Amino acid sequence: MILLDFEEPIGKLQEQLDKAVEIGEESGVDVSQTIEDLRKKIDKTRKEIYSNLTPWQRVQVSRHPERPYTLDYIKYLTGGDFIELHGDRGVKDDKAMVGGFGTIDGKTYMFIGQQKGFDTKSRQYRNFGMANPEGYRKALRLMKLAEKFNKPIVTLIDTPGAYPGLEAEERGQGEAIARNIYEMFRLKVPVICIIIGEGASGGAIGIGVGDKVLMLENTWYSVISPESCSSILWRSWEYKEKAADALKLTSEDMLGNGLIDEIIKEPLGGAHVNREEIYKEVKKTIIKDIAELEKMDSEERIKKREQKFIDIGVYNE
Repeated sequence: MILLDFEEPIGKLQEQLDKAVEIGEESGVDVSQTIEDLRKKIDKTRKEIYSNLTPWQRVQVSRHPERPYTLDYIKYLTGGDFIELHGDRGVKDDKAMVGGFGTIDGKTYMFIGQQKGFDTKSRQYRNFGMANPEGYRKALRLMKLAEKFNKPIVTLIDTPGAYPGLEAEERGQGEAIARNIYEMFRLKVPVICIIIGEGASGGAIGIGVGDKVLMLENTWYSVISPESCSSILWRSWEYKEKAADALKLTSEDMLGNGLIDEIIKEPLGGAHVNREEIYKEVKKTIIKDIAELEKMDSEERIKKREQKFIDIGVYNE
């Protein structure tokens, strides 16, 4: 397992545990008590560290290279019963944005989300999870298809932002994201948006308008990344930790400010530590929330969705 810098105490204990196991296997000496004590120490240390994470440390956890990505969730949720759909019917198929029909316990959903890569080659193939305009237009096409067949929509958000390249701007990146926001308010089917990793800028909100907006515990959601904020305000990335604090981007901050509806608890140590557990939590939440939303009339659901986001922009002095 890859450990983050603040997890160094866990790494040292893990080394001791591995050595104790090795000694026991090679010498035949009973070291079971030592192993048990070390495992308890690891659990205690992990609990202490993860109960006091700073905003910047949560950002680091959200970017952990072993963290599950969109297609990992879809594969588990649907048991492989997933048909990926491609292309925006205009330019090309954007590999940073994936989507298609899949079933959970026999019920069909439309899944849409950003997909990152797990090694150098796949990261380039997926453009690091940064979608071009055609990715957002593909997403909208799939949403409209789901509406046509009256199927609920689940979006899985994990992006450092929409692709900022010149060609993306030439093809209308801003318009594509704005169009998605506008159209998602009017969708007649239930929409759930779940931030499973990074939720940055318009890249996230482009598939982030829903009846329910949820965040996994160790994720972040903000108009800008801490590094970019630091480089703008202080002309250096050195102040990224200070920026992460100021941005109030953690799931607890977002819930406290009324910007999301719910936090999905992660296994101790992050989603990558126990994938099975986080998959089950996400599945349970999707089934529960969609069942609640489907009890409502579509017009009532749209009005509540609109009001939910209108209220975010209202404040009293």
